[in-house]
Amino acid sequence: MPIAGRLAGRRHLLAGTGALLAAPALAPAARAQGRFPDRPIRLIVPWPPGGSADAQLRSLAELASKTLGQPVLVENRAGASGTLGAQFLTTQARPDGYTLSQMHMSVVRRPFLVRTPPWDPVQDFTHIIGLCGWMFGVVVKADGPIRSWQDYVAHARANPGRLTYATSGIATTNHLAMEELSAREKIELVHVPYRASNEAAVAVASGEVMSVADSSAWAPLVEGGQLRLLCVWTAERSPRFPAAPTLKELGYDMVITSPYGLSGPKGMDPAVVQRLHDAFHAALMDPANAAVRTQFDMPLEYYSNRDYRDFIARRAEYEQAMAKKLNLRID
Repeated sequence: MPIAGRLAGRRHLLAGTGALLAAPALAPAARAQGRFPDRPIRLIVPWPPGGSADAQLRSLAELASKTLGQPVLVENRAGASGTLGAQFLTTQARPDGYTLSQMHMSVVRRPFLVRTPPWDPVQDFTHIIGLCGWMFGVVVKADGPIRSWQDYVAHARANPGRLTYATSGIATTNHLAMEELSAREKIELVHVPYRASNEAAVAVASGEVMSVADSSAWAPLVEGGQLRLLCVWTAERSPRFPAAPTLKELGYDMVITSPYGLSGPKGMDPAVVQRLHDAFHAALMDPANAAVRTQFDMPLEYYSNRDYRDFIARRAEYEQAMAKKLNLRID
């Protein structure tokens, strides 16, 4: 064989050998992706322990841990109307799938209430799964003079600026709903924000405030006879509290469940997102999690990751329009 031919053949052989030697270098990265997760996952619950969302998400985390093969550790970060989880995702968390937080309507709404928006609710997060909503209601002390929603409105009208109501924070869904109800009835109520719905319910039972408008952490105290439920905000009456009318039955075309889900930092790997979605979806549909939702009367509001992102985008448009309409500002 001519010398040139032998050299060409040698170069071809060396090139092929180089390719074979280079191939194993790609394998660890591919295997690393396939191992997700290989360490515990942090799930931020932006409320104190003991409330309905905390209970549902703790159940979800425990069940998802079995599928993922790693612990999902709940971390409570209460304050700022439930937005500290979102703040952490946008300022400190890496988009590697190991830090997640509850996504709820106060997070979506907040950029439209402040002069300097802290985040874009659609673009600055990776939305993973929609989970469920809340059953909201208005509750008063059982041994007080207010025995119905009509009594509540009449008392507020007769005592302007003296009827107090608690919620889990300023500019939360339930706070804004009460503001709308007050405007429709032309009554003046006094808002008293608490850190969590269970704390607000206890405050009513102890006489610190006259009523609470929040999710059903008040339910045990209603069943125990300390509190009285005046109305619920779901589409239908609650099987657990069939005597309480809905807002629609009371003449308001309002159904308020405030669906929530799970999100991570923006820029997450789609394969990791799908792995998390599938694990949390299995947990959501597990009878054990369904039992927790039943305990707190939480309606199922499931969305896949793509559908949940679309839902957040629609809600962001709605919240922006409502903030302009009601001239809402918190700074």
